[in-house]
Amino acid sequence: MPLDTSQLPAEYYPLANRFYRQYQRGTKASSQHLVWVGREHEQIVCSLCLQPISNGHWLTSLLVAPQFRARGYATSLLEQIRNQYIGPIWLFCAPELSAFYLRADFTEATVLPESLVDRLARYQRHKQLVALVSE
Repeated sequence: MPLDTSQLPAEYYPLANRFYRQYQRGTKASSQHLVWVGREHEQIVCSLCLQPISNGHWLTSLLVAPQFRARGYATSLLEQIRNQYIGPIWLFCAPELSAFYLRADFTEATVLPESLVDRLARYQRHKQLVALVSE
């Protein structure tokens, strides 16, 4: 069965937040985000949050429920947003996830918008992260 992907209207963000909490992620969709979900049999099985920034978007989260991983759902969501939005999409990820994003047509980000430079520096005080971009 193909994944049913759609952008959530803001009034349904609590559904995405419940999904994130279910898997103990600190992520929370807010009014500044564009939230996309993938559903299987009406159940949310994956979600991502984008934040408009500079001339593109910042991917702040991407989560697939553990029992639905390795089915290509994360790749489907990434393809969907690339088809919907013009401009670069930046993200920060743990080094062990960079291979996945590189296969999904992201590359190492050598230039970041100023607001992301500051965020990355702040986040890297506590954990190692890789900055990537899809243009």
